[in-house]
Amino acid sequence: MDSIISKDAELLIFLNNLGNEKWDSFWLTITNQFNWVPLFVIILLLIFWRFGLKKTLFTLLFITVLVAFSDQFTNLIKNTTGRLRPCNTLELQEYLRQFSYKPRGYSFWSGHASLSTTFTVFIILLLRSRFKFIYFLVLFPMVFGYSRVYLGVHYPGDITVGYISGIVFGTLFYKLYSFLYSKIFKEQLV
Repeated sequence: MDSIISKDAELLIFLNNLGNEKWDSFWLTITNQFNWVPLFVIILLLIFWRFGLKKTLFTLLFITVLVAFSDQFTNLIKNTTGRLRPCNTLELQEYLRQFSYKPRGYSFWSGHASLSTTFTVFIILLLRSRFKFIYFLVLFPMVFGYSRVYLGVHYPGDITVGYISGIVFGTLFYKLYSFLYSKIFKEQLV
């Protein structure tokens, strides 16, 4: 395990040091979830176009539960493992590029990676039959997750495990959504 943790730190240092000042403001913008609101509005419009008002309201309620679950489960894992963020780890600070952005809390696993992947997998499964271009949405968690490594607030392993948990949660939530949808609306989700 120590070897994996050591390799994770080495990879973080390498990736973090690929950055330069010209790109810093870009990645600081990318890492802020509120800057993704236009993407979420587009997705909301696609859901409305696909389902209409009543089913869209049900879907939004379900997405709210999905987001809350993913966020709280991630916090449970973070508080259980207690792994410090690399930007707050004294032994690593001299090797990482420094930013004024230094979130508190723990690092393992990345909530940004987990939640964005959970959401993305769910939305892709939900809309894939109607909108083939929806698969491009996979770029969202990839770019979002990389921003966390670029800024030195997560190890690559945190991001990777966040992606894996997001794939699992997104798939499970879609299955639950499909089941509830068929019970409530008396039709199969296609």
